[in-house]
Amino acid sequence: MGEKQLISGLQLWQWRNTAQQAAIATDVSPAEVDWLLLEVAGLDRLALRLESFKNWPQIHVQLPLEELDRLWQRRLNDRLPVQYIAGVTPWRNFQIAVSSAVLIPRPETEFLIDLALASASNASGHWADLGTGSGAIAIGLADILPKATIHAVDYSLEALAIAQTNARNLGFTDRIKFYQGSWWEPLTFLKGQFSGMVSNPPYIPTSTLPSLQPEVVNHEPHLALDGGTDGLDCIRHLIEISPSYLQPGGVWLIEMMAGQADAVRELLQNQGSYCKIQIHADLAGIERFAVAYRS
Repeated sequence: MGEKQLISGLQLWQWRNTAQQAAIATDVSPAEVDWLLLEVAGLDRLALRLESFKNWPQIHVQLPLEELDRLWQRRLNDRLPVQYIAGVTPWRNFQIAVSSAVLIPRPETEFLIDLALASASNASGHWADLGTGSGAIAIGLADILPKATIHAVDYSLEALAIAQTNARNLGFTDRIKFYQGSWWEPLTFLKGQFSGMVSNPPYIPTSTLPSLQPEVVNHEPHLALDGGTDGLDCIRHLIEISPSYLQPGGVWLIEMMAGQADAVRELLQNQGSYCKIQIHADLAGIERFAVAYRS
């Protein structure tokens, strides 16, 4: 975003009212307007709730009001996700920078980090985040495993640039190493040495992609969504290849889609190198995470 702009509280208050009404009319949550103002105008929730900012002579806004309005129109008309407008999203206790080159980190994915901590028999050593995107999972791992080195891999150079920015902004540069490539490929020099692997791989079946919300299908990177015919292509690959990278007792941990748990459990069992296979539900009760250990 360019130069900061100064506008009066009254102008911003008027824009907010108009934007909220437009949101309601187009079936977008009006709460998104305030979320955006928290980010781009530095307002706090109390000022928004009491509307006290209306009387402030000037407010620093990160972009001109015309530009903010243009982006808001894209939110309503093109279904551009509000996180891409603000350029950030809250995730765990971090502000994660995002752009249309990366998947927006979802709140349910935060649980992957708690599961990694709970299942880590070795909280030091080498951990991998495969398909790192915005770098959120790598940062979450670095945060809870302060003795580990995190190796974050992504196929997309644009995604890696954002992930590196996030690691830098949040003070994890010395803890996370970044690699361009496909899954484990850039990490062959550490084969057999990993204490754990975490991934939120693409898991949407190709044929269901068009039926996703327009916010997702029209704006988020398909490379990060498309899991092939049955949605399990990447997960199958990670099940097949990971044993040669993990130490005995090393953790294998992924996120998956509702309805995939049984197939994933069976694939892990049939591969023959895993033990203590567990499926965990998210807060909505959906079986979303699979944990296994290298036997």
